[in-house]
Amino acid sequence: MNIGIIGAGNIGGALARRFRAAGHDVAIANSRGPQSLADLAKETGATPVAVSDAARGRDVVVVTIPMKQLESLPSGLFADASPNLVVIDTNNYYPRHRDGRIAGIEDGSTESRWVESQLGHAVVKAFNNIYALHLQKNGEPAGTQGRITLPVAGDDAAAKTIVMRLVDEIGFDAVDAGTLDESWKQQPGTPCYTIDFDRAKLTSALGEAKNERTDEWRATKDSPGTYDSPR
Repeated sequence: MNIGIIGAGNIGGALARRFRAAGHDVAIANSRGPQSLADLAKETGATPVAVSDAARGRDVVVVTIPMKQLESLPSGLFADASPNLVVIDTNNYYPRHRDGRIAGIEDGSTESRWVESQLGHAVVKAFNNIYALHLQKNGEPAGTQGRITLPVAGDDAAAKTIVMRLVDEIGFDAVDAGTLDESWKQQPGTPCYTIDFDRAKLTSALGEAKNERTDEWRATKDSPGTYDSPR
């Protein structure tokens, strides 16, 4: 597949490496421009592009930038994209650590439903509940006992099928975690967040999740703080 990745941080870099290893064509973009991606391109064979070109001609686009930066993306980013383009959202809302207060999420929207509204394109939520290093290093062949399993949530069954296949190709099992409005089950503060579960344990964790944002993951009047000293 032809995959575009917007964001070259920890998750974006890990996915670029894993998708290239699985044989996919990868274009990667960030806010600093293609020249800043020379080392990653040399390592992986991914093609550095401008953000404005990240969706053009792609089958899949991964959006993996801080939520507070979504409004800085070019307008009409998906205007020339294929009508069948699948957009994957890996984001988590970190109000105290990075993003500040996002009213729509504080008022009850799931993170990815809010992202969808900012992008103007349907999204599938995936790759948000696993540490980037584990995503890059801990994939295993299909059928491996205890293989790490990742949740995939979205409204379009065909899009979810594509994303779940990609999850499998880079070394992880996938479970259908429901619609995008149910993607709160894999948000920060839930039982499956940053825990490497196999299929049975992940399914159980999703079932135990509660649809309420804990205080640790809500904004305060002082947000954002820092990762070392959250407020």
